[in-house]
Amino acid sequence: MDIAKLTISGIQEGLRNRQFSATELTQEALAFARGENSKTNAYLTFSEERALQTASAVDEKLSRGEAPGALAGVPIAVKDVIVTKGLRTTCGSKMLEHFIPPYDATAVQRLEAAGGVIIGKANCDEFAMGSSNENSAYGPVRNPVALDRVPGGSSGGSAAVVAQGTAAVSLGSDTGGSIRQPASFCGVVGVTPTYGRVSRYGLVAFASSLDHIGPFARNVEDAAILLQTIAGRDPKDATSAFAPVPDYRESLGKDVRGLRVGLPKEYFAHLDSESGDQIHKGIELLKQQGCEIVDVSLPHTDYAVACYYIICTAEASANLARYDGVRYTRRSAQAKTLQDMYRMTRGEGFGAECKRRIMLGTYVLSSGYYDAYYLKAQKVRSLIARDFQQAFTQVDALVTPVSPFPAFKLGEKLDDPIQMYLSDIYTITGDLAGIPCMSVPCGNTAEGLPVGMQILTRHFDESGMFRLASAFEQAGGFAV
Repeated sequence: MDIAKLTISGIQEGLRNRQFSATELTQEALAFARGENSKTNAYLTFSEERALQTASAVDEKLSRGEAPGALAGVPIAVKDVIVTKGLRTTCGSKMLEHFIPPYDATAVQRLEAAGGVIIGKANCDEFAMGSSNENSAYGPVRNPVALDRVPGGSSGGSAAVVAQGTAAVSLGSDTGGSIRQPASFCGVVGVTPTYGRVSRYGLVAFASSLDHIGPFARNVEDAAILLQTIAGRDPKDATSAFAPVPDYRESLGKDVRGLRVGLPKEYFAHLDSESGDQIHKGIELLKQQGCEIVDVSLPHTDYAVACYYIICTAEASANLARYDGVRYTRRSAQAKTLQDMYRMTRGEGFGAECKRRIMLGTYVLSSGYYDAYYLKAQKVRSLIARDFQQAFTQVDALVTPVSPFPAFKLGEKLDDPIQMYLSDIYTITGDLAGIPCMSVPCGNTAEGLPVGMQILTRHFDESGMFRLASAFEQAGGFAV
C-alpha cells in the first residue's frame, strides 16, 4: 500500500477487499511517520499503543461483519492543543511539557467512535499563537514541500503531516486563519467550520470567542467526511450549536452553474503577483463551470487586523492566567515564595510570543483602556460581521486569497511581529464573523510553492462551501 496517497474511501475499500487489515495499515503508518518526522518535526508525540488498540477493534468488527465506522482504520493526527486522555498534550509549550490529560476532547471521542486511528499529536505554535509554526517550544515544523520554508501556523504540524502523507487526515484549530493558512502553504485542503458547528470541549483555549476545530485533508471529500464525523451539538460545550448537521457528501459533485460568487475588492489589493495569478486562474475556472462572478465590497476589512489582535490577545490574557504553577503546569524549582512561584513559573514556561500577547491583552483590558481598545474592537467586529451578511444577500459564496504570499523561509519574519501578523490579513475576517471558510489548493508558483484559494459562505452553509470546492477540484482547479 502507498500510505502517502491513501484516501478515506481508498482505505475503506482496502479493508473491505482484505488487501490489508487496520492493524497492518496502522503499523505501516506509524513506521512511515516516525521515519519522515526527522525531516519536518511535524509530530511531538506518537500514540502507538492507543492506535493499535483502536485498529484491533476495527479489525474485530470487520471479522464479525459489523459496520466499523466512517473513519475505520484511517490514520489521523491531532493538533497538540486538543486534549487526549492518557496521551501527552503540550500545546507546543514548556508550560505543559509533561501534562497528561484525564479526558478526551469531544472531537477526539467522535473520531475514535467512527473507527479513526489517532497515530500522534501534531506540533504547533505555542498555545496556537503564531503564523509560521516557529513558536513551538519543541522546534519549528518544516514545510514538506520545501524544507527551508515554514508550513504556516499555528496548525503547521497538522498541515504538514497530511502534505507529507504520514496521516490521511488531521485535526487542527483555527483562531485567525490557523487552519487555512497552513493548508495554503502546504498545498492541502483546510476547513474552518462555522463557529459552534464543532464542539470546543477539550480544545485548550486561546481566544474562546474565535477558536474552532477543523479538518485537514488531501481532497474535498475527505475533509467533508471528517467534518461530518466531528460536527454537531455537544452538551459539554454551551457554545456548540443546535443546528442539524447535513450529509456534506450529498453536496459533492453537484452542478454549480448559476451560483453567484463574490470577489471582495479589498482582498486583491496587496497580493504577491504569483499568488494573484493563481487565484485569478482559479476564479476563471469557476467562471468556466458556470458561476457568475460578482464584485462586492467588505468595507471594514482594513480594520480587521487591529480588531482581531485586540480581541484575541485580551482573551488569551484571561485564558492563560490559569497556567500559574499551582495545579497541572510546570512549577519553577527556583521559587521560594508564592509571588516568586507565579512570576518565575510563567517567565520560564511561556515563550516570547505568548508573553507578548499576554502583555498586549492585559493592557487592552486594563482600567482606562478597556473602552478605548477592547470595547471598540468588539464594535468593529460587529461591523465586519455585518459586511458579510450584506455581501451574502448578493452572492452565494465569496472567493478570496488565503495569504498575500506563498510559504516564506524559516526565520524570515521572526524579527518583525507586525509583518508576521499581517500574513493573516485575509483569514481573520472569517473568524471574526464566525462563518465557514476553507482553503483549497489552486496551483503553484514558479518555485513550486503551493497557493491556496479561500471559499467563504453563510453561517452553517458548509454544504454550499463543499459544493463549490468539489466542483473546483473536479474541474482540475487544484492544479491550475
